[in-house]
Amino acid sequence: MNLYNETCFECSKLVTSKYSTSFSTGIKAFDKKFRNPVYAIYGFVRLADEIVDTFHYYDKQQLIKDFRLETFKAIEERISLNPILNSFQIVVNDYEIAPELIDAFLLSMEMDLDKKTYNTEAYKTYIFGSAEVVGLMCLKVFCGDDEQLYRKLLPNACSLGSAFQKVNFLRDVKADLEERGRTYFPGIDFKNFTEADKHRIEADIKKDFDDGFEGIKRLPHGCRLGVYIAYCYYLQLFKKIASISAVTLMQKRIRISDTRKMSIYCTALIKQKLNTI
Repeated sequence: MNLYNETCFECSKLVTSKYSTSFSTGIKAFDKKFRNPVYAIYGFVRLADEIVDTFHYYDKQQLIKDFRLETFKAIEERISLNPILNSFQIVVNDYEIAPELIDAFLLSMEMDLDKKTYNTEAYKTYIFGSAEVVGLMCLKVFCGDDEQLYRKLLPNACSLGSAFQKVNFLRDVKADLEERGRTYFPGIDFKNFTEADKHRIEADIKKDFDDGFEGIKRLPHGCRLGVYIAYCYYLQLFKKIASISAVTLMQKRIRISDTRKMSIYCTALIKQKLNTI
């Protein structure tokens, strides 16, 4: 079993590295004991996201339904022949991740199959399920048996996950609208997107970033740097988005160059050594 489980975690690591260089780099900055669990969480999340956003020529409704059943079956039986689900179930069982968090995540993925626009209530439900609970799963890993610390940092973890997701929404607004006919921000007409609309969204995201950063400073030392690096990547992307006009944002996808990412990584390392994170 050890060889099989190790291979499953390697599969989750591969999925993470293929789909997200930013998160992969951040994970490498964790103490070794945190890396495989976070790879497993991200691999699980990535598979579900691929179902709703990529597998266009297949029955997505059936795929996500089957994925849900396979996920909870793997957790209950403590094994799966799907290597991503097997590594995920190990983490869920080892760290006692609540099934409610997994259910909320899968619900948000299912919402993407049907919903094209979101009112305020649906938007909050989607943000919680697609982003905040992922942060909470990782927080369970970081806090281990320290339930008191988990409870203290829970609001901050939610804020950070929310900030990341909302930045993703802004970055991908053109593709979501044109390729998927989907808009997430409630009450915003992206066919007539104004500077006032953009500033209002950005003010909300900035508050999430500020709240999230307060939690980063109180994370255990072995995971703080990795989370901080991911925070810096997303904050830089957010600042770049904030620096352009609403019209420009609707014309192209904004990204951070690999050179800039490396600079952010090195700066974070220096701050850690100076104990200023």
